Amino acid sequence: HADSVLVWGPDWQQLLEQNRMAVGLVDLSDPAAPRFARLNGELEMYAASLPKIAILLAAFHQFEHGQLKRTAEIEADLAAMIRTSSNSAATRMIDRVGGLKAVNRVLQDPRYGLYDPNGSGGLWVGKRYAKSGPRLPDPVHGISHGATVDQACRFYYLLATGRLISQEASREMLELLADPGLKHKFVAPLSQRAPKARLHRKSGTWKQWHADSVLVWGPDWRRYILVAMVESKDGEQILRRLVPEIEAVLHDTSDAEDD
Repeated sequence: HADSVLVWGPDWQQLLEQNRMAVGLVDLSDPAAPRFARLNGELEMYAASLPKIAILLAAFHQFEHGQLKRTAEIEADLAAMIRTSSNSAATRMIDRVGGLKAVNRVLQDPRYGLYDPNGSGGLWVGKRYAKSGPRLPDPVHGISHGATVDQACRFYYLLATGRLISQEASREMLELLADPGLKHKFVAPLSQRAPKARLHRKSGTWKQWHADSVLVWGPDWRRYILVAMVESKDGEQILRRLVPEIEAVLHDTSDAEDD
């Protein structure tokens, strides 16, 4: 359990108790024996642009089944949607795959299981990333752009192990998630602490809601998935401060095992 090893500040503890913060961590330093820790793991929160990873999955699902043809325009929109979080590109991609219902059918497909309508929910895209258009709130919590850290971590774990659609599709989606164009939240401290690590990342921000998700692939112990969501005006700084706390735990654990 993450709360048995992490030292949380009083502000973080209060946010967790108020269901305004969630954190998920997957330690991949030994890929054959991953370890998972979470706080409020099944809490679905408003995640802004983070659920654009679900639109990415829906597009690749349709590529795989011949329902969507890959074009230079689509490739450019997928890159813009993920790397710089373009709302217009995300909206075009939602429309291309057949709308909100089509995206969420993929999330609920038993092959992926990224949204559970009979449980705690998960990843959900219930509105185009535009001012106009219909709203399709998720059936469990009524959130338009929702995520749980459990399912976001699972998304990255399936990608990292080549099990999301296929090995080739997983590799291509990882490439699109690499080289983030926005350098805030998790990326800011990671760029300083681990300049040689490869980052696969998608974040989200709207008003007081802040979310980030990253697969970090570096040397030795620095191989992990981190997902966090915070509802706070200080969310940006909280997410930045989370990275060194998490890395301290991972490094200490790695040293203990080496001993």
